[in-house]
Amino acid sequence: MKFEPAPDPNPKTPRLALPRGAVDTHIHLFGPAAKFPFAADSTYAAPDALPETNIALQGRLGLSYAVIVSGGAYGRDYSVLADALARFPDRFRGIALMPEDTPDAEFARLTSLGVRGLRFISAARGMRLPTISKEVAACAFAHGWHVQFYPFGDLVQYADAVLALPNTIVLDHFAGVAAAGGVEQDAFRTLLRMLDTGRVWLKLSAPMRFSSRNFPYADMTPLARALVAHAPERMLWGTDWPHVNMDGRPMVNDGDLVDLLAEWVPDAATRKRILVDNPAMLYGFPSLE
Repeated sequence: MKFEPAPDPNPKTPRLALPRGAVDTHIHLFGPAAKFPFAADSTYAAPDALPETNIALQGRLGLSYAVIVSGGAYGRDYSVLADALARFPDRFRGIALMPEDTPDAEFARLTSLGVRGLRFISAARGMRLPTISKEVAACAFAHGWHVQFYPFGDLVQYADAVLALPNTIVLDHFAGVAAAGGVEQDAFRTLLRMLDTGRVWLKLSAPMRFSSRNFPYADMTPLARALVAHAPERMLWGTDWPHVNMDGRPMVNDGDLVDLLAEWVPDAATRKRILVDNPAMLYGFPSLE
């Protein structure tokens, strides 16, 4: 089991001022380790990344809310997620990694806590985490949950299976489309086709995952701009804090990630749509206006 480095402890105050009500739609929480041990078969362990720390980070970055995605290091144990939602219901919503045998009553309990979706992950990331299950997706759909799917360079292979689910779909991290192929590659065309269904959303998050360059990940900019132009009404944004599984890449500063939005989304009204209006619709965050 590898031990991940901590995020940059000195996040910059962004130059870009974010609109009130802005949401980071992709974070993970870890710890305290003594209370929430990692899964025995986890491929990594991480330093504590607590909800209180993230709330302070939100303040530094100009954010109002965040969406917690249950960390893969816990397998399908979402105790950390449920604990944070119970303690800070006004700041977070959640996405869970669900066991296949979860009873209906547990879906209802999690919904009341603020869980709004479940996550499936490409088998390319390993079979220890949940891959697409029609049965689990159907249970989630009955409770109004969406499916968040993390493709890993294999969107073309998964697209039809994902679209066959009844749920609204949210694709992680630029849908796993590598920057090197540009906007003419099959994976990008597939992504546009999925967005054109009107029920697929995309997270403009974690550009370092699929860029061949270091910050500012300039090869991702053409993809980001094309996606924003194509379907601004279903774009979301997230930091992927605390940035685990960087696999030797330089650690990013979260203030710098915010400032990338000025390059990806130059229009202030469109930025507000992506940061405030879209996540409010999808996750049910209250308006601060």
